[in-house]
Amino acid sequence: MNIKNQTYLNVKDYSVSGELFQLLYNEELDMLETVPQPKEDRLSEYYKTEDYISHTDTQRNLFEKVYHLVRNMSLKRKLKLINSFSSSEKNLLDIGCGTGDFLKVAKENNWLVSGIEPNENARQIANSKTDNSVFQIEQLSKFHPKSFNVITLWHVLEHLPKLEEHIKIIKSLLKDDGVLIIAVPNYKSYDAKFYKSFWAAYDVPRHLWHFSRSSISKLFGKHNFRLEKSLPMKFDAYYVSLLSEKYKTGWMNVFRAFSIGVISNIKAKSTKEYSSVIYILKKD
Repeated sequence: MNIKNQTYLNVKDYSVSGELFQLLYNEELDMLETVPQPKEDRLSEYYKTEDYISHTDTQRNLFEKVYHLVRNMSLKRKLKLINSFSSSEKNLLDIGCGTGDFLKVAKENNWLVSGIEPNENARQIANSKTDNSVFQIEQLSKFHPKSFNVITLWHVLEHLPKLEEHIKIIKSLLKDDGVLIIAVPNYKSYDAKFYKSFWAAYDVPRHLWHFSRSSISKLFGKHNFRLEKSLPMKFDAYYVSLLSEKYKTGWMNVFRAFSIGVISNIKAKSTKEYSSVIYILKKD
């Protein structure tokens, strides 16, 4: 990938290591790359924290309880979205499925589900909910080509170390008339520009790539996907702002975070630059 050596920001890992990383700007794809990127055999070390909510079902405090409440609400929206694309066959692959709640809901609504989750603890929890339908990442090369009507990556694309290689694999697993659904943070949102290096959705070095709206069109266009539509994830502006306040000031200033989330969503009505965006892609 042709990354120009232009530093966009210097960002700290606030969750685990405290290390500093650079975000380099890729002019060709209008995206950012985390530099240096951890070696693949060390990536898992940066996920070893009880605060990484998507790998657990814990509800230890008000923040985690609110997170799970909103996650349950979003599951209904996700289900409605994939149901709008279902045909007589309903084969779903969720890559980076975490603790499997989305797969569980889809399975209960007559989808044949498969999941990929590298984290062992999260995978065990997910398998308890899905009758052992969740696998390690090596399983991607073992699925039959064109096996799935819908493939989803909910805030996962930014974590994949071999980005374009994984896109090729995903394309091979998707039926010709299938749908690829991707949700990622948007570094051009108002809240990203407001918090700058404290913006929680940079989440270095777990997030290896940082996308804009045009990034997705350009990156997937290289692999003969077309962008059908995009949908906002409005809650993310509040959730990310809350964490960003903690990184910036040392505490979760709820009122400040809420106000920044409101402003971000209001501005995004005209710019379409929401804090996070769902992209719906199909093969050309």
